[in-house]
Amino acid sequence: MSQQPLPDETTPAEAPQTFYERVGGHGTFVRLVHAFYVGVADDAPLRDLYPEEDLGPAEERLRGFLEQYFGGPTTYSQQRGHPRLRMRHVPYKVTPAQRDRWLQHMNAAIDTITDRLSPMDEHQMRAYMANAAHSMVNSLED
Repeated sequence: MSQQPLPDETTPAEAPQTFYERVGGHGTFVRLVHAFYVGVADDAPLRDLYPEEDLGPAEERLRGFLEQYFGGPTTYSQQRGHPRLRMRHVPYKVTPAQRDRWLQHMNAAIDTITDRLSPMDEHQMRAYMANAAHSMVNSLED
């Protein structure tokens, strides 16, 4: 005779989904980050933050970071260690104007995936991006 779980126990089949799973997983983050870098590619002032000629490696890093942050695979940390987001951006002068440009492109990228987001998930994603962008500012000089 199998034992039934108590009412407050969660069985594996009932485990809550992560944000990552809820919004469509890898495919959603590929779409989001690619749309973001399409905007960045043509934004000369913002490109100062991306020294690589090819944005491909930056796209992979951001996608991995966001997937991990939102509950997906931990590949980013396995490959690059702790995210240390602010520390990794110290070598670059991140101004309020660059923050605003970054957010403009990220919000436009989020617009491309709203078909996969509930209003609550969209709000959570936009709020995270805004908070992260604000925390990266390290210079008031333009």
